[in-house]
Amino acid sequence: MGDGGPAQLPLELSLAPRLGRADFLAAPSNEAALAMVERWPDWPDRILTLIGPPGSGKSHLLAIWAERASALRAQGGALPSLEALVAAAPQAIAIDEIDRITDETALFHLLNFAVENRVFVLMAARRAPSAAEVRLPDLLSRLRRAPMAEIGAPDDDLMRAVLEKLFRDRQLLVEPPALAYAALRLERSLDSARAFVAALDREALAQRRPVTRALTAEVMEAFAASANGDE
Repeated sequence: MGDGGPAQLPLELSLAPRLGRADFLAAPSNEAALAMVERWPDWPDRILTLIGPPGSGKSHLLAIWAERASALRAQGGALPSLEALVAAAPQAIAIDEIDRITDETALFHLLNFAVENRVFVLMAARRAPSAAEVRLPDLLSRLRRAPMAEIGAPDDDLMRAVLEKLFRDRQLLVEPPALAYAALRLERSLDSARAFVAALDREALAQRRPVTRALTAEVMEAFAASANGDE
């Protein structure tokens, strides 16, 4: 085949995030939360909360603990009913996005069930509970009593390590200047890192180009514009 053919259309292969312990990159921003998860069941309380900004890795930590504790998994927007909890009789419950809860009464009943039945609960949220967001006073009180482990935004070293891992997962060969460029300029979010690497992979395949600093800069500009809602 000649070199003048059309650009190869990238086949988008969805790579789900790997959420095992071996895939979690420890760093100063998450070491306290990781230590708390790994101390289980030696916790200061049976109900704990992970607090961290979007893309900080709290859902990954929640998944690690859920696997270790054989926990029932739930989302703040889709909590199990009290009847379902009684039927399932879980020994541990992992709840993501409790700050996006749609039924405060359901969460209150779930936490009461956990206390009465000595069930471990690990919750994840973007920020600590406040009266501005939780209208049910008894629920707010219960949430505030739960010890919290905070996760900070990824620092430069963690972003670089995450990018290196994501590139390896996609079997992408990336020139060192390209990696350094991306690590310094990308938003400090693991979600952003995943989305950027996927975009860079698609563009490198479509243009049949290696991942150089120049290509990285091109994709970074388009990625930033898309994130800001620019056309």
